[in-house]
Amino acid sequence: MSMRQKFARLTLKLFRWQTRVDLPDDRKFIIIGAPHTSNWDLPLGLLCLWAHGKGFSWLAKKQIFTGPLYYFFTALGGIPVDRSAAHGLTEQVAAMFRQRDELILGITPEGTRSRTDYWKTGFYTIAVNAKVPVCFGFIDFPSRTVGFQERLEPSGNIEKDFRTIAAFYADKRGKHPELQGPVRPRPR
Repeated sequence: MSMRQKFARLTLKLFRWQTRVDLPDDRKFIIIGAPHTSNWDLPLGLLCLWAHGKGFSWLAKKQIFTGPLYYFFTALGGIPVDRSAAHGLTEQVAAMFRQRDELILGITPEGTRSRTDYWKTGFYTIAVNAKVPVCFGFIDFPSRTVGFQERLEPSGNIEKDFRTIAAFYADKRGKHPELQGPVRPRPR
């Protein structure tokens, strides 16, 4: 067991968090993380994966990757992106999946810790274009459980697939449940 794995398990145990993990065997997939209502969501998700000997990459605006923070964030799996070029971002990320032998990418589809009426669908577009599955990552603060379960092979029918996603997250509550919006895509 690695030092990182020991550290993660000890930290989760000290703070009385339990984990439920059933990750796909695939070497490439997207993890969506929800509900996303707190700054604690990313550290808890990282600790959970580390405790199970895994890691993941995540996207963030390139402006935060400056100076020594560049090395710190990339060591934690961060990938800097130019959000001003949003028209091509999903295709750029889908291309990353096609170019790499292994990529586990974490995305928070709510896009913010504030309440939203719709989830962003970039994760879904990337999964369809890159032909990779989506794994459901979750945090449930009332039960102090963090985990990664369920797997969705996107069908291309976003409304049908979002019903499956919404059913999974129906009983999950973030640190600030009043900031959770409905699990649904923006109407087309």
